[in-house]
Amino acid sequence: MRVLIIEDEAPAFRRLHKILEELIPYLELIDVLDSVESAVQWFGKGERLDVAFMDIQLSDGLSFEIFEQCNVPAPVIFTTAFDEYLLNAFKVNGIDYLLKPIKPEELRRSLIKLEQLRSIFSVDKQQEIKDLISSIQLTDKQYKSRFLVRQGSKLLSVPSEDVACFHIKSGVLFLQTFTNERLIMDQTMDEISRQLDPKQFFRANRQFLINFRFIRSVEKYFKGKLLIKTSFETDEPVTVSEEKATEFKKWLDQ
Repeated sequence: MRVLIIEDEAPAFRRLHKILEELIPYLELIDVLDSVESAVQWFGKGERLDVAFMDIQLSDGLSFEIFEQCNVPAPVIFTTAFDEYLLNAFKVNGIDYLLKPIKPEELRRSLIKLEQLRSIFSVDKQQEIKDLISSIQLTDKQYKSRFLVRQGSKLLSVPSEDVACFHIKSGVLFLQTFTNERLIMDQTMDEISRQLDPKQFFRANRQFLINFRFIRSVEKYFKGKLLIKTSFETDEPVTVSEEKATEFKKWLDQ
């Protein structure tokens, strides 16, 4: 699958590229652009592509300006940290709208949607896209149900539902149970985040990945942040940034 990515934030690009490589066996990343101007010039060359991933807020304007200046001959999946551009996205070539940080399961659904809407593409591309998307694992993901952790010379198997949160402190990742038992983990927070059911666990910030049942209440905090009151006191406040507040509220309301 020939993919174009238009994104001006390096961490966001790396995350998207990594997930695409995991989902699509024969990914061909044909280019990475970071501005409206460079995108207009690129599309003017008439390159062939199957799908474009576009961040909405680019270094020199909104990606919607690209459509005003040139023809975009492919479906587009928009990626953004904000939800106010949803209507505009579907007025152009948008077939989906993903909020950052992008989750693998949501991106997988977007790729499936791309295959399902293949009738909007030219006939010579339909079978190619269908064959490629069919190689994506479409079965329901099995999330991790237990974590094997070391406690001194002992090995403990902790059920996921017994985990209140995962917490990074001084560079060390801890698993904390609802009985407030703290255990050291060997994995990274990103690895654990991908293994857990996103309906049950939420990455509140860089330090905390929390279980829904760990939340007692949510309050407004300074600078647009949200403060999460938890079942027991943590070493530091559990907050959600202003950028992630909308995503967090949607997660609470699902």
